[in-house]
This record gives sequence, C-alpha cells and structure tokens, in this order.
Amino acid sequence: MSKDAMRLLPSRARAVVAATTIAIISAAAAAQTAAAQSWPSRHVTIVVAFPAGGPTDVLARAVAGDLADKLGQQFVVENRSGAGGNVGAASVAKASPDGHTLLFATTSVVNNRFMYRNASFDADRDLVPVILISKTPIVLVASPATGLKSLGALIARAKAEPGRINLGSPGHGTVAHIAAESLEQLAGFKLTHVPYRGSSPMIADLLGNQIDVVTDLLPTQIPQLKAGKYAGIAITSAQRSVALPELPTVAESGFPGFEASSWNALLAPAGTPTDVIGKLNAAVNAYLASDKGKQDLAKFDMQVGGGSPEDLRAFMASEVAKWGPIIKAANIVMEQ
Repeated sequence: MSKDAMRLLPSRARAVVAATTIAIISAAAAAQTAAAQSWPSRHVTIVVAFPAGGPTDVLARAVAGDLADKLGQQFVVENRSGAGGNVGAASVAKASPDGHTLLFATTSVVNNRFMYRNASFDADRDLVPVILISKTPIVLVASPATGLKSLGALIARAKAEPGRINLGSPGHGTVAHIAAESLEQLAGFKLTHVPYRGSSPMIADLLGNQIDVVTDLLPTQIPQLKAGKYAGIAITSAQRSVALPELPTVAESGFPGFEASSWNALLAPAGTPTDVIGKLNAAVNAYLASDKGKQDLAKFDMQVGGGSPEDLRAFMASEVAKWGPIIKAANIVMEQ
C-alpha cells in the first residue's frame, strides 16, 4: 500500500496494516533462515558452462568433491556448453534461488555482455557473487621457426612487418584473444588473428610451424614449454609462474601494470538466501586455505582466490571496467 493511501485510513486501520506488513516480512525472513539452516537438503548442481576435461571443469569437480565432504550432500558438476558460456550461465540465472543450483563462472560472465547481443539474462541482475576461486595467467608463445624469444622482439618485428605475423588463439572472443588485443592496443602493434576451435589444433599447428605466435591459458601450454618444444615469450599475470619461473611477465617486459587473467568464481541465482551464500563462502574459503585446495590449484599453476562475496562483486565490477573498452575498440562481436 502506498504512503498516500495509508494516510487516508483511520489510525487504527493504519496500525493493523503496519502490523500485518511487519508480520509478513518477519515470516518471510524466518522462512528464509529456516531454509538456509536446512540447506543443502538435496544434491546441489554446479553448472560448468564449457565442455568437460578442461582446467575449469577439473577444478570445479575438485571443489564439488570438497563441498560434498563438508556439507553432507552430493555436489554434481553438470557441463552445459554453448554461446561462449552463455547457455550455462543463463540456465543458472533462471534457476530457483534456493542454493541447489550454482554457476562455476569464468571470465566470460563479464566479457560476454560486450560481445553477444540480445543475451537472455543480465549477469549483474540475475546472478549474485559467492566467492572468487582462482586466477589463471595467459601466456604468449612463439613457434621455433620465428626465432622470437621475447616480447620486445615480437613487437619490433610486428611493427617492421605489419600484418605478416599470425596470432593463434583458442577461439574468437576468448579471454586469451581479448588479452592479446589489449596488449596490441597498448603497445601499438597489430597481429593477424587466427581463431581456432580450442587449444589442441592450435598446438598442433604451432609444433608444425604453421602459426607464428599463440596466446593461450598457461596450464594448457606448460607441458610443451617445459619440454622445450617452443619458446615462451611472456605471461600476463602480475607475478611469474611457479611452474615456469624463468618466463618474464608482460609487466617486466616493458609494460608496467599490465595484468590479464582468466578466472573462476562461484555465483548463485539472484535471491539465494544470504545465509546460504555465507555457508558456501565459508566452505570454499576453507578449501582454498587447505593443503588440498592449494595442491589442486597448483596442478594448473592457478593463483588461489578467496575472500567475501563483496570482494568478488568489486572484482567483477573492475573487470567490466577493464575489458569493456578493449572489446569495443577491437569490435569483437559474437553470434548466439
């Protein structure tokens, strides 16, 4: 009832309406608290919006297993790929906000808003943050045929021979592609982008000297780089890789402050009880602080996340501000 309508009621009627409103709010709060206390009351689905087998999927299954141990219900990972992650994210955005459907989100939940028109959900409105889980560096590598072994040498050759150097990525609009566009815009050079359908065919072409340079998530490239099959140029994280400590960062290579990472986070449908969010956040923070959690992330040279839902909200807002202008300047547009 509006304030104007309330003023027209007798004082006793206003008191009844006010008391009824308070009772309704109190009952709703009590029901939410009761639901949170009994959560999880059945199995929980964690949606991974990409195919099985990649680092995101493997990490999601490790987190799911730990949550099952801690919270006493089965946590099931379900892969729902399509539209660069939009299919899986939309399914969670439209799910019941009872804490039994969650999204194991990646950077795409931020970047896709700038690349896909007419998305069926709004990530800011329809999803709420739970916790940042990890960050993963991106790496630039060059084929042996190029003789390139540093970022400075790559930039110098690209400027001397415009359009001659090809750059492979795991796909158009992937975070690896966008990170490369960011570096090109910053340093004032241009490579000819060749999008692949995943990392495997790109690695095969790199080994066969069919592509000059590639940008990819570091975990995918570690085996080849450790074996010396081709040269690493730089990684995009703020710190050097633990697995490849000799590989310099982009910041160390002449671009102070440059940082770009893929990341994983846990999100829930908007309206999920805050007590459920709190229980999830505490459980995942405990996992990330444990020896097992650190070992699981170290397998992929991922940086450990953690923190509060508010920390994740602020981080995602900073990512929106960071990548939106890059994507728009590069005119990266994707089809649904």
